[in-house]
Amino acid sequence: MKIAILSCFYPFRGGISQFNANLLTELGKAHDVKAFNFSRQYPDFLFPGKTQYVTPDDEAVPIESEALLDTACPFTWGRTAKAIGRWGPDVLILRYWMPYFAPSLGYVARHMPDSCKVIAILDNVIPHERHFFDAPLTRYFLSGVDLCVTLCEEVAKDLLSLDGKATYTVLPHPVYSHFGKKMERSEAEGRLGLKPGMRNILFFGLIREYKGLDILLEAFDSLGPEYQLIIAGEPYGSFDRYRKLIDASSGKDRIHVFGHYIKDSEVSAYFSAADVAVLPYRSATQSGISSIAYHFELPMIVTDVGGLKETIGSRGTGIVVPSVTPECIAGAIKTYFADGRLRTGCIESIKAEKERLSWERFCLNLTNFAEDR
Repeated sequence: MKIAILSCFYPFRGGISQFNANLLTELGKAHDVKAFNFSRQYPDFLFPGKTQYVTPDDEAVPIESEALLDTACPFTWGRTAKAIGRWGPDVLILRYWMPYFAPSLGYVARHMPDSCKVIAILDNVIPHERHFFDAPLTRYFLSGVDLCVTLCEEVAKDLLSLDGKATYTVLPHPVYSHFGKKMERSEAEGRLGLKPGMRNILFFGLIREYKGLDILLEAFDSLGPEYQLIIAGEPYGSFDRYRKLIDASSGKDRIHVFGHYIKDSEVSAYFSAADVAVLPYRSATQSGISSIAYHFELPMIVTDVGGLKETIGSRGTGIVVPSVTPECIAGAIKTYFADGRLRTGCIESIKAEKERLSWERFCLNLTNFAEDR
């Protein structure tokens, strides 16, 4: 089967690009696959982080692709569709995670040859930060694709709320496996400059308002001196509100902030040093952070929003907090550390999930879905 993938690849960085690289590599083992890339993903003024691109320090593995689509320049949309059509794919895979991409990707989808089946992998259907134009733009995009793949049931519900006739399947997010091996805890703590012998809590990933770092900081303030908080990730927007909470915290000397984009080679140290990862999200679908935690066999504490209960609580790989409050987060952290059997049980469940959530299985189910519909 000839499969084209249109999305962000190297030199763009971040979780979407990493997912696409893994998808391309695994599909390429059994199919003829080609990556079609963005020439520009966002205009700079729409991007809240420091850079969209890998830097010399990132150590990202280059992915060969054809960079064609400028999402902000309609003149490139037709050229992109024609280039993909000339290559003659049986299937075109599009990644969709926010309505900004609906006009450009929707145009390309509508201009594929009839012989090409268009599949959208939907990270989100309803975005975390909502606007009045989200639904009409997403409906436009969805009406141009043939099949949809969601990464959790929660996104499938959102899909059906906008398109009740959508043909879709749910394929859970595979486990990331490109971050290297877990290291000895003492080595990881040494690299990060952490005090040994503490109860280490990890907040990892891009820092955005919906991810609830402020809630975790307030929860941490009620924990005892045996706890240590690791914050690792680049802020999207100002970090000032979080800095004020840290400075006002009674445990500020036990809060360690690594406020930059975490390179792939650095990820292992953070997850190897931690006892538990906390995802105090105000809203969510699935989370790529959980896929990294699975790789390092690190249990999680998550809020009961979006697909987190489905992907973590229902699988026994962590604790699901019923309310998005500092009190509930702090209570769950105390419960986790008070029960050694709970931690052991979560790790055993994670080991089982790692077998179920392989890239090989994801891609086999994806291609079977494409062929059967």
